[in-house]
Amino acid sequence: MFNRPMHVLVADDEEGLCFVLRNLLETLGYRVTEVADGTAALDALLSQEFDLAILDVKMPGISGVEVLREALKVKPTLIVLMITAYGSSELALESLRAGAYDYFTKPFELQEMRITIQRALEKKRMLDQIETLESQAQAERPFPEFIGVCEPMEEVFGLIRRVADNDVPVLITGESGTGKELVTRAIHYSGPRKGGPLVEINCAAIPETLLESELFGHEKGAFTGALYSHPGKFEQAQGGTILLDEIGEMPLALQAKILRTLQEREVQRVGGKSPIPVDARLITATNKNLAEEVAARRFREDLYFRINVITIELPPLRRRLADIPLLVEHFLTKYNRPLGKNIQGISPRVMDLLLQYGWPGNVRELENVIQRTIIMAVGPLIEPNDLPSHVLTRRQPSDSLPAPFERRVDLSTPMAAQIDNLIEATERRLIVEALRSCHSRQEAADQLGISRKSLHNKMQKYDMMGKE
Repeated sequence: MFNRPMHVLVADDEEGLCFVLRNLLETLGYRVTEVADGTAALDALLSQEFDLAILDVKMPGISGVEVLREALKVKPTLIVLMITAYGSSELALESLRAGAYDYFTKPFELQEMRITIQRALEKKRMLDQIETLESQAQAERPFPEFIGVCEPMEEVFGLIRRVADNDVPVLITGESGTGKELVTRAIHYSGPRKGGPLVEINCAAIPETLLESELFGHEKGAFTGALYSHPGKFEQAQGGTILLDEIGEMPLALQAKILRTLQEREVQRVGGKSPIPVDARLITATNKNLAEEVAARRFREDLYFRINVITIELPPLRRRLADIPLLVEHFLTKYNRPLGKNIQGISPRVMDLLLQYGWPGNVRELENVIQRTIIMAVGPLIEPNDLPSHVLTRRQPSDSLPAPFERRVDLSTPMAAQIDNLIEATERRLIVEALRSCHSRQEAADQLGISRKSLHNKMQKYDMMGKE
């Protein structure tokens, strides 16, 4: 697939221009199809497979901009170059906003056109490779609930695979909203205890006076209101797994009883006289630094070493920006139907804003934001006005931004259209940095490896003119 000849559509009613472009493209080894009007161009794009389309903005029948919009709805990975007559810059800018890769004004330099075509088709090859590799990765992915392909998440997946078949205690750490419960489920359902129950308890959500009863159970009459015997979470997890979430919030007195349960593998109900054997795998989770809690004498050192046999640390969302397009696509699919909407995606500007925001609430916050924007959106795409104000105004520090295209991430990221948005957001940041560090636009263009005209076009596309 990767070595097939690239197929290019040339749509223009000027025979001379079509002749020049055909010669250029065939010299470069590309397959060429020509049409002379917008209607024929759209028919060809919808019925055949093309990697690149070169469209005149003004053609008989449907305009080039309209052809662009309609074609991208069906073929979102299509790369489109627009050609416009001198003085039609507004139409050209409109095409960039609609998703065109670049535009040229007649008459254009053939050498510059050649370079742009080669770069555009190289981008198309990359998107095709990503799509193929992602299909392979989806078939091999063992944890379908997880959305993520960045290197830190691959390390998490590797640890899950290694610990799933063992009964050793696992401590999951990470900020709130990073998905600690998902790790627990992945470990449980990938291991030999998957046929048993998975019991979860949030130690921070239950009052201290009730937590002991919830964990270990109680006998009838053990305290006021105990009208019947009740098995605790450890008993309920017999043959399966128990998750003690937010264990860093557990009172010291209960920590001692948890330690005894782990050592003796038995519990004693509140008000009970005989110990009850338990057979459950223990997984704990916290958003606190337990080593610091031990140093401050708020957490027992012996319990810390008992539960910290294997540690799985989940990265915050701000350290896995390349996963944001995947997560957005996942949440759009998840909430569109329940909310009675059919949102097709998000605009490049929205993707740029999502990548710049700091996400203190991590994946949980992103899910809430996408759910809100689906409700607020009035068009087929989520636009900046649909975002909550705090996402528009708050940014993460520049030194916390990871490299947006780690090699392993590029080769596994799904949803080509969403990746295109990520590429554009990265392109925008590169242009900003080049303009900041250079004394002129020409110097910035040289540093970026593009022509001055291409830099000018991209600055117009991203509304950066006059803001250097």
